[in-house]
Amino acid sequence: MSGTNPGRREERTTRRDSGTIGRRSPRTGTEPVTARSPLGLRLLLSGVFVSVFAAATAYFAVWAAESGPGKSPGPGPLTTVAAVCGALALIAVIDPVVVVRRLRRERGAASTTRREAG
Repeated sequence: MSGTNPGRREERTTRRDSGTIGRRSPRTGTEPVTARSPLGLRLLLSGVFVSVFAAATAYFAVWAAESGPGKSPGPGPLTTVAAVCGALALIAVIDPVVVVRRLRRERGAASTTRREAG
């Protein structure tokens, strides 16, 4: 096999384990043991973008309401942009719920590991 390390045994993951929600592939040894995802940054960005997208939704909705049939841009495109901003605001509202759940799960696993080691 070209391109492989002869001193290292490769582990194969089964199809059952690859890509399944809630399952992770085994460590390859190249990533740090203490690697963590940036969940705190996601919380911060979600908090910022909830207000940005909510304000943009309100702005484009008001602009669409005031826009007449002969004006450019018309109410149709402005309503579409307002709907897209509203959908992004909804995603930004749901994301902290997911992040907090993952943080609690990580902290619970860490405290369980500490109890077993101690």
